[in-house]
Amino acid sequence: MAGIGFELRKILKRDTLSSIIEAYGIAGIISSGPWVLSILALLVIGIISIGVIYPSYLIIQFLISVTYMMAGSLILSGTVQILFTRFVADSLFLKEDKRIIPNLFGVMLLLSLAAGIVGFGVLSLCDSIEPLTKICMLGSFVLLTNQWIVIIFLSGMKEYYRIVLTIFAGYGIMVLLAWLLPPFALLGLEAIFFLSQAILTFAFLFQVVRRFPGDRFVAFDFLDRKVVFFSLVFCGLFYNMGVWADKFVFWYRTETSYAQLDVLRASYIYDLPIFLAYLSVVPGMAVFIMRMETDFTENCLKFYDAVRTGGSLNTISLFKDQMVLSCRKCFYKIFKIQGITLALLLVFAEDILKFLHIDLVYINLVYVDLVGVSLQVLVMSILNVMYYLDKRYSALILTSIMVVTNLVFSYITVDLGPVYYGYGFTLSMLLCTVIGLIQVDSQFRDLEYQTFMLQKTN
Repeated sequence: MAGIGFELRKILKRDTLSSIIEAYGIAGIISSGPWVLSILALLVIGIISIGVIYPSYLIIQFLISVTYMMAGSLILSGTVQILFTRFVADSLFLKEDKRIIPNLFGVMLLLSLAAGIVGFGVLSLCDSIEPLTKICMLGSFVLLTNQWIVIIFLSGMKEYYRIVLTIFAGYGIMVLLAWLLPPFALLGLEAIFFLSQAILTFAFLFQVVRRFPGDRFVAFDFLDRKVVFFSLVFCGLFYNMGVWADKFVFWYRTETSYAQLDVLRASYIYDLPIFLAYLSVVPGMAVFIMRMETDFTENCLKFYDAVRTGGSLNTISLFKDQMVLSCRKCFYKIFKIQGITLALLLVFAEDILKFLHIDLVYINLVYVDLVGVSLQVLVMSILNVMYYLDKRYSALILTSIMVVTNLVFSYITVDLGPVYYGYGFTLSMLLCTVIGLIQVDSQFRDLEYQTFMLQKTN
């Protein structure tokens, strides 16, 4: 992630209001742009199409299918996302840039096979979907799964405006085609989505290939047991499962869901509030990238450089104190900005729902989900600190707690009744935030000892 940090620091050196807005805008779009814009694009398609271009049931089926593709692709790609990020960082540190692209193609090959098998298995259970529609859905699922991996490299790129324009162009084309093309039932919508994902994925891939030349076509060095940490596989898997656990509970509990596309179910009460709540993370994510990838990263690099180059104990302690201070400031900034965003949205939530013509019966669930999503930003920040400090097992413990608590708490809240919906997710994120902060505090206290004495066992 050093690439984006370097670029943001360069922008901030101008020391103007416009440069601050520019830096935070880039950070927000790079960190959360693809999936936030996808939610916005799908909402726009729904608003302009229901009852005008497509009947409402087709739009609902399309949105449900895309939601499942997003969930499945994030969980599948999560198994290798952090693992491969670590491999890329190590390759760049060792100045072995030519290994990156061949191994990227190796990752994409494995993910394409896995996504193809999983997607084919699920779609084979959907007898009501036409074969051509299934092909478009399967293609979109494979592209999405690969897209999350390619996005890893966005932080190492410097053509940020081109990346931002690509994201807007991809989803803009999807909305435009949904409006202009004659309707072809569900097939038309799925084909449009497939085309937009193809444009995004290959445009991102082109930028990466141009930046990192390779010496081979495909390689699987990232799976070498001597150089990789397979605990990161479970960190990525458990994190994404933890994020989606509450949604799956509401989708497959009969009290809160209905069948729409054979085995693909939806929750009539939970889906809309939680996805609207996720739009609120952009300010927090922007601050997360800005603070984490500038101040904290810089001080972290100074600390470990001092350790590697034999710096004095006073120098190492000084850099550690600066790193702790920058981490504290990072959490404080995220808490403050996301807290302000949360407060504003809680005040204006009713007006927003009225503007979107959404029934106010959802208002209490929106309140709860907004709090839960804001806490999730803090959990992401805590995990990022752990990865920088190479505390893989601490991250594994935290993500394990996340998936178990979100699953169990959400299941219990469904049993308790509609008044408690959403509290399972929010309580899970609150618990993970508290536990994570305690873990990070303990890790900083023992950082020198851990760094020097326990390198082989950590």
